[in-house]
Amino acid sequence: MKKLLAAMAVMTCITLAACEPQQPSAEQQQQTATARLTKEANMQIGMPDIINFQERRLAKQILEMRDTEIATHTYIQNSMRGCLVYLGASVGYGLPYAVQFTNPMRRIGDGFNGEIDTLPQPDPNGLYMPDSLSATWVLLYDPATKETAPVYVEQELTVSPFRIKQAECK
Repeated sequence: MKKLLAAMAVMTCITLAACEPQQPSAEQQQQTATARLTKEANMQIGMPDIINFQERRLAKQILEMRDTEIATHTYIQNSMRGCLVYLGASVGYGLPYAVQFTNPMRRIGDGFNGEIDTLPQPDPNGLYMPDSLSATWVLLYDPATKETAPVYVEQELTVSPFRIKQAECK
């Protein structure tokens, strides 16, 4: 068995060595040129001298705040007049409808000769979600029951952790 595997390995190497080299595709040529230009730009200009990392600190703080059950207020924008219309008290900052719980794509192919492709895969509910959608799910408090319920909103949305003073729509 070991001799057979060794013979197969030798034949594979000989076969691959005998193949003519493939010309790089246009995409591969562009990737190579872009990498070369980026390297040159880094050599000439260098990287920014960031020492405070303020934006990263803010991003961390926002992510941590979003991970709590924060009380918020949700508004939609009146498209005719541009003012905010109060929808109600809510929890969190809403989720875009196109957010997916699992990776929306799965890899297929064996990778031989770079032949790897992706196909869509469904979410755990068995549905295929859109790549993008201008809608948001918001957990609003039901004034009658004081319980939260998901509300689907398709207009432009503003969600705030404090009540915003509304300008009158005229």
